[in-house]
Amino acid sequence: MTKDFKVGCQTFTWEMLGNAWTGTPDDLLAAISAGGYSGIEITDTMIGHYAAKPSEFARALRDVGLQLVSLAFGSKSGFTVADAMEKDLATAQRWIDHAAQFPGAFVSIGSATIVSDGSRNDKFAVAAEFYNRAGALGKASGVEVAVHPSSHHNTLLFDRTDYDRIFALLDPALVGWVPDTGHILRGHDDILDTMRTYQDRIRYLHLKDVDANDRWAMLGKGVLDTPAVLDLVAQAPRFNGWLVLEEESGTAATDPAAAIKANRETMRDYGA
Repeated sequence: MTKDFKVGCQTFTWEMLGNAWTGTPDDLLAAISAGGYSGIEITDTMIGHYAAKPSEFARALRDVGLQLVSLAFGSKSGFTVADAMEKDLATAQRWIDHAAQFPGAFVSIGSATIVSDGSRNDKFAVAAEFYNRAGALGKASGVEVAVHPSSHHNTLLFDRTDYDRIFALLDPALVGWVPDTGHILRGHDDILDTMRTYQDRIRYLHLKDVDANDRWAMLGKGVLDTPAVLDLVAQAPRFNGWLVLEEESGTAATDPAAAIKANRETMRDYGA
């Protein structure tokens, strides 16, 4: 149990811009550091030339005073295609090997997603097998692995029923959970009940906000009861203290650096 919060930033704020973003990984590090953050969660898409150079990435992080919270990755298979299992596991191992160079860093695996026809039951089974096997790879390498459900298009893990279903299939000793407040709000009637039910699986937290119409909002400008969420995660037995802010609102699309800086100021108002 901890209230010694540390605040990191997720790089999807820039990734969501697609081809409109023409910067480098170093530009991301500079903007996040200048925004007042102490940590970063970077995706496989945004890590760029540091993907095969963990020692150089570690040096770049030290130069701007950031700690690696997590490496996050997804797959075109949506982790629901059995024939892609071995390829996806090889990718997981590659990011686990990278994260192993950073003490305490996680590997966060994206949401299972529907990318093909077929039974939802089968897709849950494939996703759970993948997550559990990836978790076993992480355990063997001393790296914790966690799943990050989302509410994006075609996600398999949208509402409370989906969460109950996937968590029933996951080994809690192998696979943790990165709750994302924005994604939960878009699919669940009671975010606090969901988080309380699976509190023992929480490893770190993604903080995002949405408005009453489930549209992304700047942190503190939507319906999220941030103080209640912070109180809850602080009591999670395996929560490591990291609050990772991820901004997907229209404000961020216009000026991502200014948006993430504003969110960091909002978190100071919440005592973090």
